[in-house]
Amino acid sequence: MAAGKQGKSLVMLITVCVLFIVGIVTYITAKDVFEEVSVKGNKKYKVVIDSGHGGIDPGKVGVNGAYEKDINLAIATCLKKELEDRDCEVVMTRETDTGLYNENDSNKKAADLKRRVELMNSEKPDVIVSIHQNSFTQESSKGAQVFYQASSEEGKKFAEIMQKQLSESLDKSNSRVAKPNADYYILKNSESVAIIVECGFLSNPQEAQMLVNKDYQKKVAEAVADGTLCYLEAAGAQKEA
Repeated sequence: MAAGKQGKSLVMLITVCVLFIVGIVTYITAKDVFEEVSVKGNKKYKVVIDSGHGGIDPGKVGVNGAYEKDINLAIATCLKKELEDRDCEVVMTRETDTGLYNENDSNKKAADLKRRVELMNSEKPDVIVSIHQNSFTQESSKGAQVFYQASSEEGKKFAEIMQKQLSESLDKSNSRVAKPNADYYILKNSESVAIIVECGFLSNPQEAQMLVNKDYQKKVAEAVADGTLCYLEAAGAQKEA
């Protein structure tokens, strides 16, 4: 009789242990699946941000002495945070005052552009946003303007959405329109949808001064983030339709 009770107790103990182990395995599996889904859900879009120029290449020099490369990087850094805060995965072509060339490259500018495009294409992002500043012989020229590859229909859609967003957010009097270009190296050679955002004119005294202001740089970045997400959501909806 005692032996029978001991046998039943042993069976119950084994059963409890098996159920406990199954529960642990189920919890770990469910936890892993949940975390994987959460990570994927939080990284809905992948964006490459290209901060134009850098290193030995200052880009345009403003009437106030500001270097385009520095303004580009400042805005790109703000944009990175804005997009990451909105659950995007962000890849930067540069995060410091450097170019993507080697010191022994005979043509550093060409090498820099080539490596930027190689990085962009290897990352296979949903979109590419290249940050630049404009300049013109007439100081009166001002206003943000967006460029896209002439042969890209999606590039045109992205650029037009971005142009509208920049005008609404930064200067409602800006009547510039998104402009096609067939020769810009990054637009021509990148495999993903790409635009170049010329955030303002460094040749315009008022705009040049605004572009070195941190608060305005953040405002520009917010507008570019809004335009980027607006296009991505529209493109996503179109694919699902």
